[in-house]
Amino acid sequence: MNEILWESAYFGMVLSVIYFWFGTWLRRRFPSPLVNPLLIASILTIATIVLLDIDYDAYTKGASHLTWLLTPSTVCLAVPLYRQLQLLRRHWQAIVISVGAGCVACAVTVAVMSRLLHLTPEIYHSLQPKSVTTAIALGVGTQLGGLEGIISLGVMITGLFGVVIVDVVLKLLKVTHPVAKGLAIGNSIHAIGTAHALELGEIEGAMSGLTIVVAGIMTVILAPLFSGLG
Repeated sequence: MNEILWESAYFGMVLSVIYFWFGTWLRRRFPSPLVNPLLIASILTIATIVLLDIDYDAYTKGASHLTWLLTPSTVCLAVPLYRQLQLLRRHWQAIVISVGAGCVACAVTVAVMSRLLHLTPEIYHSLQPKSVTTAIALGVGTQLGGLEGIISLGVMITGLFGVVIVDVVLKLLKVTHPVAKGLAIGNSIHAIGTAHALELGEIEGAMSGLTIVVAGIMTVILAPLFSGLG
């Protein structure tokens, strides 16, 4: 009976949604950066798969339905972006400079760490697009020779770790302007961070959503240029 349940086409999707809902409920009860719905859902899902010895392919067969929503959910970020169009026009120079600096910093950091840790070319190429949203990262990373699993893992860990520490980092660096907050969040922790930015305010969310697009375009251009440095 259990095997029939696990091999269901919707088991992975239902399990993921239930755990994410539980994480959201916990977040409302305990508003802390560590109580992140996606982080909680990931931990509970991994624990369930390991403890019940569920075949990973059986889980992903259902969970893959959720990945289809990545692109349309990213497009939905255009709504707050449109509402803040005048603000975006006013700060276009800051947007271009900050996002460009962030993308170059990410590319250089990954290349340097790859050399220091003696990573294989496949792992290096998989980590190159870690700071952009999954939909873009998979396209860029696989074309460079990266591994899909490592690419997705790199993006997820970057997002989860970033959203846990982002408020503390912004406070330590005394970043208070909503435009600066949105640009920093979107440039470093992509879609996961943008969901958090929307909680901070519509301006932060709009800027973070725009940064996802701009950073994605810049990463597509920069990644091949840095591909031989790892």
